[in-house]
Amino acid sequence: MKIIRIAIITTLIASIPAVALQACRRTQPDNQKEVLMKKLAQLSADGEFCFGHQDSYFYGKNWVRNDVRNETPWKSDIKDVCGDYPAILGCDLGGLEMGDAANLDGVSFDLMREAIKAHHRMGGIITLSWHQRNPLTGGSSWDNTRDSVVRYVLPGHPGHMEYIKWLDKIADYILELKDDNGRQIPLIFRPYHEHTGKWFWWGVQDSSPDDYKQMWRMTYKYMTSKGLANLIWAYSPNLGTDRDGYMRNYPGDDYVDILGYDGYQFGEGLARYTYLKAMKSDMAMLKDLGVKHNKLIAVTETGYETIPDRVWWTKTLLDGIRGSGICYVLVWRNAHDKERHYYAPFPGEQSSEDFIKFYDLPETIFLNELKNK
Repeated sequence: MKIIRIAIITTLIASIPAVALQACRRTQPDNQKEVLMKKLAQLSADGEFCFGHQDSYFYGKNWVRNDVRNETPWKSDIKDVCGDYPAILGCDLGGLEMGDAANLDGVSFDLMREAIKAHHRMGGIITLSWHQRNPLTGGSSWDNTRDSVVRYVLPGHPGHMEYIKWLDKIADYILELKDDNGRQIPLIFRPYHEHTGKWFWWGVQDSSPDDYKQMWRMTYKYMTSKGLANLIWAYSPNLGTDRDGYMRNYPGDDYVDILGYDGYQFGEGLARYTYLKAMKSDMAMLKDLGVKHNKLIAVTETGYETIPDRVWWTKTLLDGIRGSGICYVLVWRNAHDKERHYYAPFPGEQSSEDFIKFYDLPETIFLNELKNK
């Protein structure tokens, strides 16, 4: 049983979402986006944060959904370890723009729709990333062999109309994600992430800051024009990006609701020190930016592949984010088809005991506690 403590609300953090909430009120007074943002703001104000896991219901280290459908309504490595589901379910839309039946990691979009509705029904939160194909070459998101791909999809350029068709497919799918009362499910949408790195076609090597901003604003305006008032937009450069670099491609307060960071630990020793130092300094910077721009803040993607540190959850991750004012942290997926590609514990995994301690902490919020907030 998790320990429930008395919340100490700090005026500083409680003020974070003011601009975003005002924007919601201007569009739809009681929409579910505003309700969720208020909840996230309250968690942040109370010094609490949600825990999220990518693809948690679709597969785990040693199973896939189709093989366990009869075992439990929704299986998850997280639940198998601590007895509770993650508060946030991470999903990816990559491949939807191509008309594929499943995303780039083999998750059926029909199953994803089912899981999103179920997780929301249980009181959970959903975040959507989008590893879309390269619109110029037809390659993957990681195909950065051509320059000016971002400019290629902007208005007045050759790829624009085809890209709009991609956005149509994304928008049409999201429009289907409604609750039992027919209302749009609020969703954290995180497109064009890690753009300060060089591995994606929308990365720093490909586009000017102005082009990136135009692409983000174009996407925001188009999705909004399709009736998607339920999206909470998350902006997430790479961990270790300084303040100037973080804001260089920032599309503006009217187009962003959450300021985030993506960053991973790559090894022990100096690598752990580097990760922890970056987490602490960057979270402090993000907290300051959140107050200045009236935005929620989050660790939108992180983890340590294979988790070789038995106490990583309480001695590294927690140390890096405790007291930072984030509203959530999300770790990456547990691939069933890649032996060393997992970022969350599963039964028998060496960090499981420490993860239970992490779960029992008063500031960590999982599904059972979130639905009572």
